[in-house]
Amino acid sequence: MFSFFLAAMLLGFVFNAAPGAVFSETLRRGLRDGYKPALLVQIGSLVGDATWAALGLTGLALLLDSAQIHYPLTLASALYLAWLGYQSLRDAHRPPQPNDDGQVAAGGAFAAGAALSLTNPQNIVYWAAMGGAMAAIGVAQPTPTHLAVFFAGFMVSSLLWCFICAGLVDWFRRAASLIWHRLTYAACGVVLLGLAGMSALELV
Repeated sequence: MFSFFLAAMLLGFVFNAAPGAVFSETLRRGLRDGYKPALLVQIGSLVGDATWAALGLTGLALLLDSAQIHYPLTLASALYLAWLGYQSLRDAHRPPQPNDDGQVAAGGAFAAGAALSLTNPQNIVYWAAMGGAMAAIGVAQPTPTHLAVFFAGFMVSSLLWCFICAGLVDWFRRAASLIWHRLTYAACGVVLLGLAGMSALELV
């Protein structure tokens, strides 16, 4: 069972380390406000990760992958990603000053991470396919114990990644020059707008 836990942790690291909207927003907020907001974007994303993981591991993700759920979720995701992309490009043009109100910055960062993760329609697909991933690591018919161990391994690695990612972003913030900050904001904006466009294409 311990090897199964480690396999779940590995899948969790792969899931969380993949570049995407959450990482781009972590980078954007971390460059502006430092370690804590970057960490809170990551921790906020755990709300969505835990929700989709619980639904997927209990088989409910398959029920949610329907037009009635998928369409509004994809629309909300596309609009939110486009808004964040616009903010990143704006920051690239005129680099922002650190937010003096720490509580506002922290609350906004946590909410952004949660919203990005909860509205990501790809999470439905990922967790709906998790049964095949379990079979690949030797558990063709998972028991409730298997599901609990897998969920625990995934969430432990996800929590560890929050601190690793936020630490790397804060290091980059301190080490990089202003031009690199601006280039990073621009890259985040392009990525977020690209993801918004890809989400919008799913609606066609």
